[in-house]
Amino acid sequence: QVQLVESGGGLVQAGGSLRLSCAASGSIFTINLMGWYRQAPGKQRELVATITSGGSRNYADSVKGRFTISRDNAKNTVYLQMNSLKPEDTAVYYCNARVLRPPVTYDYWGQGTQVTVSS
Repeated sequence: QVQLVESGGGLVQAGGSLRLSCAASGSIFTINLMGWYRQAPGKQRELVATITSGGSRNYADSVKGRFTISRDNAKNTVYLQMNSLKPEDTAVYYCNARVLRPPVTYDYWGQGTQVTVSS
């Protein structure tokens, strides 16, 4: 089992910055991939960024060049630095940890943190 606790959301004006944190605990040695997803009202949850245990990163096109995902292995924490925020970035952001045990994939989720960008 993996437990995830997010923090760092809030209200910010367009053009501003926020940093989200996700602290993992439990069976963290089993995690293969960590990432951030977001869900805006009335929309499906979408991928924002992922980072592998080896440090490879992947970003949604909509956030490339503005968001940066990183990890601190010593603190078992993943971060999402969000710069040049836009109103369309407003959503609940969820941390995800993925454990791959073929043929089964286990996904663990945090409770979500609200990010609101005002215009």
